[in-house]
Amino acid sequence: MSRKATTRLVAALSVGLVLTACTGNTPEPAAGTGNQGGARVANDEPGEKVVIGFSAPAADHGWMAAITNAAKAEAEKYSDVELKVVEGTNDVNLQISQVETFINDKVDAIVLLPFDGAALTPVALKAMKAGITVINVDREFGSPFAARSTVLGDNYGMGVSAGTYVCDQLKGKSDAVVAEIAGIDSLPLTQDRSKGFADALGDCGLKVNNRVAAEFTVESGERAAANLLQAAPRIDALWNHDDDQGVGVTAAIKNSGRSEFFMVGGAGSANVMREIKAGNGLHKATVVYPSTQGADGIRLARLAVQGKSLGDLVEVEVPRQVELFAPVVTKDNVDRYLPTAFES
Repeated sequence: MSRKATTRLVAALSVGLVLTACTGNTPEPAAGTGNQGGARVANDEPGEKVVIGFSAPAADHGWMAAITNAAKAEAEKYSDVELKVVEGTNDVNLQISQVETFINDKVDAIVLLPFDGAALTPVALKAMKAGITVINVDREFGSPFAARSTVLGDNYGMGVSAGTYVCDQLKGKSDAVVAEIAGIDSLPLTQDRSKGFADALGDCGLKVNNRVAAEFTVESGERAAANLLQAAPRIDALWNHDDDQGVGVTAAIKNSGRSEFFMVGGAGSANVMREIKAGNGLHKATVVYPSTQGADGIRLARLAVQGKSLGDLVEVEVPRQVELFAPVVTKDNVDRYLPTAFES
């Protein structure tokens, strides 16, 4: 019997003994590698060493920088994790080469936020076939076999959250003009956000009247916003998909002198949240797209390699997919989200 299997058997027996001995409704904590029988799991206790390779796109905006920084910080919490981080890149071929190096180095796991999910799918499949646990983050691979687990933000839900907020603010205004500044239109995540936004608006009889796409950068945001403002002489509400490109969007709006509309941001940057809290700008809300996804990937990789589960689930394996929530941040709840927000 393998060491991991033996550990699981001991854990299961321990749980049985604890449950038999307890007379109350809440079992005492029991050590174990899975959450069998509902017992609490000692997931943070040191286990076998796990070498994790981490690769993500270039940190050319605040959200992406926060992804990598959070992953590093999470790995440092565990004495049994060795994290190998390669330089972020937007060159697909270079990122493929980075993953090839991880494979050759025989790491235990790879946490990968691909610049292009489809393009990185073959090398992720190669890693999985080599027995390496791959955790896919944010941008999905083209095959379900390319990763053990996937951590995603809820892009469709992000659009729904933004659209629902806009509907609530424009109640009874059937002729309202709604504008949208999207991210990179070729990415499925952008398409999902726009679809969720349109679907939510449709439920209250509104639609997107003016739409442009940017590229998740300050420069592209300013350029796209200038074009939008020129094309739309009147706007009641504007949803910008990304608070990083929103720095440029806000600059373009300021230069135009326009202020007849309110804005909803996207991703949840600290600077937008501070504006929401102060109540002195156009931003009245932002929709969180968690920058903790890389950190969550590190945790899942460690648990999967060590044969552990998530402590709050009965399931004895880590989930196949984790989709994070997309809450709306307003002046009423901003203090809850500001401490974990990223800087644009």
